[in-house]
Formats: sequence, C-alpha cells, structure tokens
Amino acid sequence: MKTLINAWPFWAVLSAVFAALTAVFAKVGVGSINSDMATFIRTLVILAVAGLILAVFREWQPVGSISGRTWMFLVLSGLATGASWLCYFRALKLGEAARVAPVDKLSVVMVAVFSVLFLGERLSLPNWLGVGLIATGAALVAVR
Repeated sequence: MKTLINAWPFWAVLSAVFAALTAVFAKVGVGSINSDMATFIRTLVILAVAGLILAVFREWQPVGSISGRTWMFLVLSGLATGASWLCYFRALKLGEAARVAPVDKLSVVMVAVFSVLFLGERLSLPNWLGVGLIATGAALVAVR
C-alpha cells in the first residue's frame, strides 16, 4: 500500500474521481444561485480544507523561503485556476454536466501541446494518438 500511495497514477485517478464528483455536485449546487457566487463558496471550502491539511500535517513553510519565481508561477497558476473555475461554473449553469465536463477536459489536450511547446517534454506517436482520441471524444460527447 505504501508504494501505491507514493505513485502518481494513484493520485491522478483520485483526482479524476473527485473531478467527476465536482461536476455532478456543482451542477446541482449552481442550480439556484449565481455561478460566480457558487465559485466563491467552492473557493472558501478549498481554502479551509487546504489550511486544515497544512495545519494537521505541520507543513506550513515560511513565506520568505519561497522564491520570487515560485511566487510568480503560483500566482499565475492561481489566476488561471480562478478563471477556469469561473468559466466552468458558468458553463455548468448554462449546460448539461455530461456535455460540459468533457469539453472542460480538453485541457488534457492543451496540456500536452503546451508541455511540448513550453516545457520541452516529448510525446511518442501513441501518446499523440491518445491526445487526438481525447479531443475527438470530447467533441463527440459535446455534440447534441
């Protein structure tokens, strides 16, 4: 079990499970309120849970120990996350969760492209085939 907990696939699968639950719960939750308010409430919950985890596991780090470059990229990541959540909740408010979530997962395709272009990562032909299938699948699910 210790090996499983330290393996990235374990956490990636859990992420996918929680992302799926996020779509279902959010679709119900956003039904009777403004999508931006729903995003705000969700953000407060995440902030509280992340703070609790840091406190329980005593993982707080001195702010001064974090480099300027790290701060810059984490702030950019936070801005991108916030924009993504606002757009996602707006899409859920307006559309069906079963169609919105797969289009949102086109981020997988974009991560593949961006990681090759900006991070110098390399993908094999089978990897690119998978990326293409994800894009095709998202498009097929989104079509009415």
